[in-house]
Amino acid sequence: MVAKLQVRAAAHGGRCMGAERGPGAGPARPGSLLRQTSWTKGAALLAALGTAGWFGYMTSSPLEAAVVDGSAASVGDEYRSHMIMPLALGGDSGRHMGATGRVRTLSSAPERPVENIVATFREADSLPALLGRAGLSSRDVADVTALLAPAMDERALSPGTAFSVTLGERPEGAAHRPLQSLEFRAALDLALAIERDGERLVLRRQPIAVDSTPLRVRGRVGASLYRSARAAGAPPEAVQEYLKALKAHIDIAALGANDTFDLIVAHRRAATGEREAGKLLYAGLQRDSGGAVELMRWGPHGAFYNPRGLGEERGGYVQPVVGRVSSHFGYRVHPILRYKRMHGGIDFAAPTGTPIRAVSEGRVTGAGRMGGCGIAVVLDHPGALSSRYCHMSRMAVRHGERVTRGQIIGYVGSTGMSTGPHLHFEIYRGGQLINPQQVRFTTRDAISPAELARFRSQLQQLTATPVGAALKPLPSAPAAREGEPLREIDRLVEQRKTV
Repeated sequence: MVAKLQVRAAAHGGRCMGAERGPGAGPARPGSLLRQTSWTKGAALLAALGTAGWFGYMTSSPLEAAVVDGSAASVGDEYRSHMIMPLALGGDSGRHMGATGRVRTLSSAPERPVENIVATFREADSLPALLGRAGLSSRDVADVTALLAPAMDERALSPGTAFSVTLGERPEGAAHRPLQSLEFRAALDLALAIERDGERLVLRRQPIAVDSTPLRVRGRVGASLYRSARAAGAPPEAVQEYLKALKAHIDIAALGANDTFDLIVAHRRAATGEREAGKLLYAGLQRDSGGAVELMRWGPHGAFYNPRGLGEERGGYVQPVVGRVSSHFGYRVHPILRYKRMHGGIDFAAPTGTPIRAVSEGRVTGAGRMGGCGIAVVLDHPGALSSRYCHMSRMAVRHGERVTRGQIIGYVGSTGMSTGPHLHFEIYRGGQLINPQQVRFTTRDAISPAELARFRSQLQQLTATPVGAALKPLPSAPAAREGEPLREIDRLVEQRKTV
């Protein structure tokens, strides 16, 4: 039977696997063709089942995200308590220790032996109230207040002043801790400290060196005078004063970009680094086209004067009293005589006792009762002008006295021919009545000849201040050593190297 199969395969051209065998090869094993066909079918079936299972599992619906636990932050903090945090980041390893074998639960938390507090002086605050908020007992408050009273003025404390308070261990059964120390800055040139010495408190003063060299700032006006001055280092209040002082003498809008501003400001600097900027002392301006403006603060009112001793020129109509106009200048029916006649002034209705002020500088040439005008004051002004103020309740000046613009010369009343409290105000030019509302008084403050030499000497001394002199290091100020580390972590590393 086997011989017949071999002969049949050879007759078909050797298309069976046994026909490819070389000469001398043995006969093909029965069933080899069947086994090859079964393996191929099995492999194909396996591939088909795997593909069907894959596509059946995969869907087009979105995947559901994991639910976020709201306590993730607290859980993270628990993990952080077991970690070693970098010292450069503060070494913070969480709000508490990890639950190790060395951690035990206490029945009650022990009180700190020492408590450090920083109390801040508030607006409209008082020293006893601040000490009470810091936790001092009434006895310590009284002792501290008594010690500080002769050393400082409590009214001079500025809001924001920090008080460093150290409280000691609380005695058995006591409600308050005893004060151990108290430190604060009473002024720019004074630091005060109170320390406990046995059963009593002791005051210790620490004077601080202060340099009062004025701060001088100079630069080009550029596109904006205010911005250029601020960029150069001038305090904002000083720049506003500077603009106000210049405006009284020149047109600010006409300034050029190449004009040079010059400010000198009162300045105090402590050896510990604190600074205080004061008022504007000098306002200067150098025009690029030529010409200059120099103004220096002088006198009790803080007005600015040029080197010739002349101040701001003021003009315009000035109302002598605060009140409404009840009767204008011109013909009217007299309220008492009941016939029409000329009213030679302006009436201002105001309550009795309202201050009456001089409309311009002048000299008192009349003061007293003047018939129907009642109690009145007459002032002579430059330019053949004079003014009269009638129906006063009382006067504030005497005959022959010189007065300044805005000075109080009397008070509203109803003396003389009057129907009620008011001021009758008159202006004369060359002895003739004129309408007060048409008069424009021009006045200019001037330094007296006796003070002019002293004024010019101080101006010369002030303008000799170099630019930036107030910013030089003070001899008593501590200076950082060259190469000294600035970060705390670097300081620790340096200390570790030296140990």
